[in-house]
Amino acid sequence: MAISEEPTHDCSDETSYNKPVNTSEQDVTPTPTVLSRVNSFLRNTTGHDVRCFVSFDAFVQRCMYRPVDGAALAVARALFGLAMLIDIPEERGGGDLDLRWGEPRDCRFPLIHSMEPLSLPRMGIMYGLMWTGAAGIMLGYRFRLSAVLFTATYWYVFLLDKSAWNNHSYLYGLLGTIFLFTDAHRCWSIDAWRDPPPDQMVPFWNYFILKFQFFVLYFVAGLKKLCREWLSGYAMTNLSYHWVFFPFRAVLGAKLTDLLIVHWFGCLFDTTVVFFLIYGTTRRLATLFASAFHLMNSRLFFIGMFPWVCLSQLPLYYSFSWPRKLLPRGVSKTVVNNEHIQEGDDCSQEVKESNKSSRNRCRRKWSMCAMLAYCLLQLFLPYSHFLTQGYNNWTNGLYGYSWDMMVHAWDTIMIGIRVVDRENPDRVHYVEPFAFTDNDRWTKHADMAVQFARCIERNIQREAPAPHRPNVSIYFDIWCSMNGRFQQRIFDPNVDILKAPWSPVEPVQWVLPLLHQFSGLRDTLIRRKTDEVLGWSNHSDLLFIADFPGLTLRNYVGEDLYNVSLTVLQGTVRYEASPDEDGTIRPSVILQTGQSTSLPAGIFHAVETIGPEPSCYMYTYVNRTKELEATRNGEEVKQQPAMLPLGEEFLHRWENFVRFGQHVGNSLLYELYGVPMPRRLKELVADD
Repeated sequence: MAISEEPTHDCSDETSYNKPVNTSEQDVTPTPTVLSRVNSFLRNTTGHDVRCFVSFDAFVQRCMYRPVDGAALAVARALFGLAMLIDIPEERGGGDLDLRWGEPRDCRFPLIHSMEPLSLPRMGIMYGLMWTGAAGIMLGYRFRLSAVLFTATYWYVFLLDKSAWNNHSYLYGLLGTIFLFTDAHRCWSIDAWRDPPPDQMVPFWNYFILKFQFFVLYFVAGLKKLCREWLSGYAMTNLSYHWVFFPFRAVLGAKLTDLLIVHWFGCLFDTTVVFFLIYGTTRRLATLFASAFHLMNSRLFFIGMFPWVCLSQLPLYYSFSWPRKLLPRGVSKTVVNNEHIQEGDDCSQEVKESNKSSRNRCRRKWSMCAMLAYCLLQLFLPYSHFLTQGYNNWTNGLYGYSWDMMVHAWDTIMIGIRVVDRENPDRVHYVEPFAFTDNDRWTKHADMAVQFARCIERNIQREAPAPHRPNVSIYFDIWCSMNGRFQQRIFDPNVDILKAPWSPVEPVQWVLPLLHQFSGLRDTLIRRKTDEVLGWSNHSDLLFIADFPGLTLRNYVGEDLYNVSLTVLQGTVRYEASPDEDGTIRPSVILQTGQSTSLPAGIFHAVETIGPEPSCYMYTYVNRTKELEATRNGEEVKQQPAMLPLGEEFLHRWENFVRFGQHVGNSLLYELYGVPMPRRLKELVADD
């Protein structure tokens, strides 16, 4: 039946909220009570009246199970499915299945340490099922089965590798799970076309839970930014030089744009945007800001479909029937019961409980209990790190479910992996950091460091002859900087990671603390010295180091560097160069705060922190190779990337999609007929 165009009615009994008003011969305007004002505010902001909250039964029946038009939900479902069809070959790694899952020696970082990936052909089939499920979600074809296929396979791949986690990949899994339990297929779907439902109404909670999930995404992300690291502008330095910030940079300058627009406005936007989207008066302006925000992010970062998924869900804050207004005239808008379709009547739907059985009411209440438990879980998880202390390092928890997006910027300068034969400690080998993995996420998390060490041990023992499998110890010497601090060790380099204790619920004792006593130098000494040294020439540079008492940095000065010096900024260190080629031993030098020494190129040296306090020092140098190239060829003009490389992005995604289809097809041929499955080598891709 067609949508009724009757005027909206307010089914709330306003007289029950207002005091009696005495009237005289002249008209007297009644003064609204506090309760009526609250009721009016609730209706304007949430679409409900106070009667929805007088009891849990009213909340369930009158509010959450109020029937509303499913048109907007159907559009959100289709757009989410489409985004996942693009995401699976791209950011989920479907286009590089052979590189990601084809090498049995590669190290994995599953959440459950005993999890193992399937063989490459079966992983290809798994990805094919995931893509098929996303297509079914988009088209609304066998919706429940499609949603189960997508969510089950997605979470399996997600849990297999923590090193690939990020907040938006976690969000996709949550959205897929939410859509699984909704009635998003009742409108504009193949299922609805094949077996038309009595109407195209859905319970209001279908919209509520999706909007709540995005509220958590934005609001908690904003709360996480309410910290000194973000508000002081340390997290996203120099982002203002991107072309999207040119209008702000032209007015404010680069530094103020970084601080005020990137950091301060970013925090303000995240914490407030959902409230402005909910409130009808500010909804359009908030949509404009949110659209600009996500479009800018799509140019600033390589985050796949995340901006587009967020954009696709913005219309959820508008009328449930907004898609029908876009239909051309003459097209039937037949969809629903015309009893309670009007937007203005949304808040006051009278659910006729006389037609509802007590069993159905009980089922609804339990469903709402489950939904509220999910909401509480989503609010609790970002702050649950006091329970999972084994995942806490310099930051709290694993990156991916805390919504602390972009709050921490990492810079890793050295990854040392030392393998020592326990039976013969003089036999020491060093492992290439990217020999068994293609990212360095494990270097910031103790749990993944343990998994990586065990993987290296497993590979060593597999390749060694059976009777002579070595018994080894593995030590990590990893130097990182977080948010512009000094480079420092994150793990104790003297701890054998294979024997190191680790528990998900206990603090990790072999993670070295962040040297906060030097953090204040970022605004003073580090900035001043950086400006000074970089002003020497276009090819001068510097490196800031901090270390703990009793630990030694062993470093090598490349032969293409000159004018190399070591300057102590705080503390006391002992500098010792390696012997000359003729065996001459150089004397060690004690350096204290403010002292420096020149370093010869082409040799190793050691810098040991002595005394009771940590030390910090800096290297300064000039790169001779780059200087000679610039002199010979002239100063190279850095080619600016295209502002909108849409053609290149489309071509890249198309190539990923083609490779993904080939991988899935080859996987099926292998499983069905035993046809050998071709696989690329990582070295060939790296040389490309």
